Amino acid sequence: MNVKLPPAVTRRIPILDWGRSYDRNAFTNDSLAAVIVTIMLIPQSLAYALLAGLPAQMGIYASILPIVLYAIFGTSRALAVGPVAVVSLMTATAVGNIAQTGTPEYIAAAITLAFLSGLFLLGLGIFRLGFLANFLSHPVIAGFITASGMIIAASQLKHILGVSASGHNLLELLVSLAEHLGDINWITLVIGVFATATLFWVRKGLKPLLIARGMKPRLADVAAKSGPVAVVAVTTLVTWLFSLDEYGVRTVGAVPQGLPPLTAPSFSPDMWASLVGSAVLISIIGFVESVSVAQTLAARKRQRIDPDQELIGLGMANIGGAFTGGYPVTGGFARSVVNFDAGAETPAAGAFTALGLLMASLFLTPLLYYLPQATLAATIIVAVLSLVDFSILKKTWAYSRADFAAVSATILATLLIGVEIGVTAGVALSILIHLYRSSKPHMAVVGQVPGTEHYRNVLRHEVITDDRILTVRVDESLYFANARYLEDRIYDMVAQRPKLKHVILMCPAVNAIDMSALESLEAINERLKSLGVQFHMSEVKGPVMDRLKRCDFFNHLNGKVFLSQHQAVRSLTDGPDETPQAA
Repeated sequence: MNVKLPPAVTRRIPILDWGRSYDRNAFTNDSLAAVIVTIMLIPQSLAYALLAGLPAQMGIYASILPIVLYAIFGTSRALAVGPVAVVSLMTATAVGNIAQTGTPEYIAAAITLAFLSGLFLLGLGIFRLGFLANFLSHPVIAGFITASGMIIAASQLKHILGVSASGHNLLELLVSLAEHLGDINWITLVIGVFATATLFWVRKGLKPLLIARGMKPRLADVAAKSGPVAVVAVTTLVTWLFSLDEYGVRTVGAVPQGLPPLTAPSFSPDMWASLVGSAVLISIIGFVESVSVAQTLAARKRQRIDPDQELIGLGMANIGGAFTGGYPVTGGFARSVVNFDAGAETPAAGAFTALGLLMASLFLTPLLYYLPQATLAATIIVAVLSLVDFSILKKTWAYSRADFAAVSATILATLLIGVEIGVTAGVALSILIHLYRSSKPHMAVVGQVPGTEHYRNVLRHEVITDDRILTVRVDESLYFANARYLEDRIYDMVAQRPKLKHVILMCPAVNAIDMSALESLEAINERLKSLGVQFHMSEVKGPVMDRLKRCDFFNHLNGKVFLSQHQAVRSLTDGPDETPQAA
């Protein structure tokens, strides 16, 4: 029996909506996409866990239940959830501040971080507060990801070289690497260079080569996506055959075999206090990255996602990871694109991917003992270098110097101080720039374009003006930060015009007037009245008029409110004395 569920239920649990129309064709497409993504995700999950300073198996654990929960609660048909490079780096930074890498306390802190991140995302989704992520501008995010990609790549050079190195920013990492150059393990270096070069070639050159040799494009794509697994298999086999671990080649070592364990986050107030700020940053960065990918992929198939429900999906995924030995996850760009290109029809593709990773956890982990850490480092380097994009500096320099300053500050702070300080600096500077801009709104003296009823900036157009009338157009809502600026500008303009009889405040772009701005308008009205100048308003929007009518502002206004600027000019010059109308 086909039971019609209330929209509120299907909106909160999307699988109840798309699951009812699931068919054999969708199952086939989702299964194939899952195979491809699973092949890609196995080495990535291991690598990102090591990047986070965690045991390799935690990368796989973080890719099982979280994916299933997102498939139930998420709205994107193609988003592939799991560990990603930037969030892994932020996890290492946050957890490294309170515990030593490799200790039980470190692992517990990572699990707790996932739980806190999940709670924060879930709360934002339930209360529909996804708009808060808009405070992270795209240029700041692009700058942060670029700088983070450089730090991640630099942090993996120690595994490529087979040396010990540490640091929380690029400068510290490079200095530490330079100090240990004399300790290079040349066998490890050969493995690392081979793996890196091969992975770069596989990413760009293998698919065209296979197609040129006559292989079908779909099969060639699968083979190319399997390249990282082949590199893992080859380097692991060589390390085992020649016992390279006895010559200083560091391997992953023993990886527990079996189902993800049942774990629980810490409820220590001290740990929560230490991690909550990092959890908020990780949540917002992860959500912005995830929802931008999800929206892009959905648009290609004329589908839509619900950002607030995405918050719930990602929140549940992180909470699920915290109880199954995982750490913070989000939607990954590369694997989501692969999932989409492979033909994923529904979120069930993610659930099938989780099943594949579960099989890997049950049966393949013993084979990973001799996997060189240099191979995983190469996997990370190849993945993150695609995130590095300095073109954002050129674009912002050409378009907006303020955005350029925000991007530059984000990149420099991230590279020289650390990831959390970097993104915080970028967000703070973006907000300060916005406040500065809105505190000095664009204001233009306007005049009439000859032969029309249009009024334009006197500095940009040939217009008709009248010495007795000053019309000032304000292109910003009026609030406490710019109210005094409006007063000062109008007083200065009035002082320069001895013949002035009327001031018209033209308000087509004013969407709101707060209490501080209202007091400034009252002050302007009284000041002009004392000078024998009438104060008028034109083209005031309906919602603004409604609010102004709630007080006695119009009872004291020594001028009028006009529906249009042209009506105001006609009424105040030689036109008929029309009754003003409210917008």
